[in-house]
Amino acid sequence: MKPNHYEKSRLCPSVTQGCAEKCYFGSRCRFLHDIDEYMAVKPADLGQNCVLFETFGKCIYGVTCRFAQAHLGDGYQNIINMDLAKQWEGKSLVRNNLSKDLQNQLRKKKFSFEKADEYLRRLAKPHGNGGKGNKASGNPTEGQEVPNCTAPEEDPGDAPEHPVLPEEGEDPKPAALESSCPMDALEGSPIKTVGPVTDEDIIKLRPCEKKKLEIQGKLYLAPLTTCGNLPFRRICKRFGADVTCGEMAVCTNLLQGQSSEWALLKRHHTEDIFGVQLEGAFPDTMTKCAELLNKTIEVDFVDINVGCPIDLIYKKGGGCALMTRSNKFEQIVRGMNLVLDVPLTVKIRTGVQEKINVAHKIIPKIREWGASMVTLHGRSREQRYTKVADWDYIAECAKIASPMPLFGNGDILSYEDANRAVQMGVSGIMIARGALIKPWIFTEIKEQRHWDISSSERFDILKDFTNYGLEHWGSDTQGVEKTRKFLLEWLSFLCRYIPVGLLEHLPQKINERPPYYMGRDYVETLMASQNVDDWIKISELLLGPVPTSFTFLPKHKANSYR
Repeated sequence: MKPNHYEKSRLCPSVTQGCAEKCYFGSRCRFLHDIDEYMAVKPADLGQNCVLFETFGKCIYGVTCRFAQAHLGDGYQNIINMDLAKQWEGKSLVRNNLSKDLQNQLRKKKFSFEKADEYLRRLAKPHGNGGKGNKASGNPTEGQEVPNCTAPEEDPGDAPEHPVLPEEGEDPKPAALESSCPMDALEGSPIKTVGPVTDEDIIKLRPCEKKKLEIQGKLYLAPLTTCGNLPFRRICKRFGADVTCGEMAVCTNLLQGQSSEWALLKRHHTEDIFGVQLEGAFPDTMTKCAELLNKTIEVDFVDINVGCPIDLIYKKGGGCALMTRSNKFEQIVRGMNLVLDVPLTVKIRTGVQEKINVAHKIIPKIREWGASMVTLHGRSREQRYTKVADWDYIAECAKIASPMPLFGNGDILSYEDANRAVQMGVSGIMIARGALIKPWIFTEIKEQRHWDISSSERFDILKDFTNYGLEHWGSDTQGVEKTRKFLLEWLSFLCRYIPVGLLEHLPQKINERPPYYMGRDYVETLMASQNVDDWIKISELLLGPVPTSFTFLPKHKANSYR
């Protein structure tokens, strides 16, 4: 297999990190090891200032940085501003990184899932069906007990069968489950410790006593696939978003230790209330993934994606499909809630089919299964973005969900939209496309005003995004092009914003398609363009010329009008 052009013109990471004598790839390495040879083919620098060097006093990309002239000395020596570098020494700006040790454990299947395995063993335990195992269908027998921290509201005879039930004739409360809380059965034998006795030694925290998610009335930035990356969330935090959530992560990919999937879990230190969203179709992978994250990353809550409408996810039984698979849905929620120390939330849609709403039937079950909060997107899977969100139905579901908090989501693009949503009786609002079109919406809602933001202010936001992107993805060629890609994805939404000063009547509605218009200056007109070539032009103003034969096609149709 011949090395491609990119590999032949890229400097080996071992040289960049000052370990040239010990190449990671050995004789198989296809990258360059001679710095002079690399500099001869390296593309021209994109600017004189390196954001990493100016912020942290050191650029870890050295000669490969596309702004290297800012920190290269004689003989391509990487200059370090020691005073500035010391200020950042030992500080962790981005958390939830995947370590090599953990990745190896996952790849070799050596990670221990004690609680999940115990739950799944009980789930598969046969009881009264001829030894074929639990099919999760039908009703439990009278008198059998569902080990949950809160008693079910309905008569057990009318409740769906739960996987934890004992066999007929078996004591419904074995010795290991003497406590009313199933977590106690998973604790195992006590660990011998030394030192003074603390409250934690005597009193165990039960799942029903786990930390509550106190976010009622806060502004929640939705988990946004592709566009809801860490640099974008930093922008939204700056404008007033209270709660942020990582992009949807596929649980099977996380369990395999895929670096690209684990990158979706990263948390910036400014994200004070942060959660991650998981997608999966089966209780084994979802419960194991929840236990994995509970042990290895820092989050304030975990969200289950039961709203994803795309065919790839739906046909595998995940996303919206879980709304039609109530037994699997129940097993997933109960299992994840059991192994997590943080609150579990669920995001759903009104239903799958356009005119058949089912969320009001599912929400009481979600509450009973142990979820701390539910978020309802006011559209069905079939509707996608072709109709306006049904806020009357969201209000109806908010009453049904009580006392469990319910956040509403859909079509919020102004503070008036937000005010109307709050008056519907929801516990809070989640903002998705509205934040992509105008991330300053959080400021508008908190200050109750329309912000006639200038084109120069908007361009400064894009500058900040590119700086955050270079900081997050890197300032080498690879990092620059990744930053450009995500900038262009975001620009496909930003172009839909209509400046307040040009509107005939306020506020702008999210699905209104404006006629072609001229802005108040060149940059404002350029930003309003629906043409991909103009988006590329904006990216070139910030990140220099695009590579030869560069093309871009927006990944999502969510940026389109109805």
